[in-house]
Amino acid sequence: MPTAPYGYLPAGAPIGPVRMAPAQVVAGFPVGVIYIEDVWYPMVPGNVVNASTFAFPVRLQPVRGLDISKLFGSERVDVSDSVLAACQELEQAGVRAICSACGFFGRYHARVSPRLSVPAALSSLIQIPWIRTILPGRKIAILTADSSSLDDEIWASCGVGDTSDLVIGGLQNEPEFSCIIEGRGSFDNDGVQNEVVSLAKRLCEDDQVGAVLLECSDLPPYAAAIQSAVGRPVFDFTTLIKWLHNAVAQKPYGGWV
Repeated sequence: MPTAPYGYLPAGAPIGPVRMAPAQVVAGFPVGVIYIEDVWYPMVPGNVVNASTFAFPVRLQPVRGLDISKLFGSERVDVSDSVLAACQELEQAGVRAICSACGFFGRYHARVSPRLSVPAALSSLIQIPWIRTILPGRKIAILTADSSSLDDEIWASCGVGDTSDLVIGGLQNEPEFSCIIEGRGSFDNDGVQNEVVSLAKRLCEDDQVGAVLLECSDLPPYAAAIQSAVGRPVFDFTTLIKWLHNAVAQKPYGGWV
């Protein structure tokens, strides 16, 4: 731990020996992201699997054969082996940290992350303990793609015990957002934003809510609109992935004194 060598190579500076991990054939991807292979809906900028979302390279890796119904919902099956295999492919590619593109991958976080040699955060929900630490005594509003699929198993896997301070709202029945779950191929983006913002405003009618957390990797495109509407800190997959990136891709400082 870790198996891959670290090393920032500054432009124009002398460079000594450089080592690659065995069988690594690509380089320069600090963060890897696993995603659901079989989906059909627009991935707009801000979505975790849209390449323009991040200012640094992100290596994307599908979980083979996985669709939404297998990951969460009434047809859910155990896909821990497939999730682990996808994460291990990212390890082989030389990533320094691993995240996911669906909060419901968190169901496998506790089982998969100990078997990896790099840091792994398989759900945006793992941020809940951090938010509790910086906003003690405040509630957290959770916007999720499917509130019926949040159960004790996923909370425990993501390090969340008591859920009494969580105010949860699901988007599964909204006319436009439901395109994501149903795989209809298109949605009205303004309509999705209106649905998401309206839900956030309803949840934040509780004055004890101190922050908003977006479970779904399709929600970051609307994070700024949510924040403008509710006036609270908003956490999502992008805050998590940027945090991981900053930890594993440190660069030396330079400047004038």
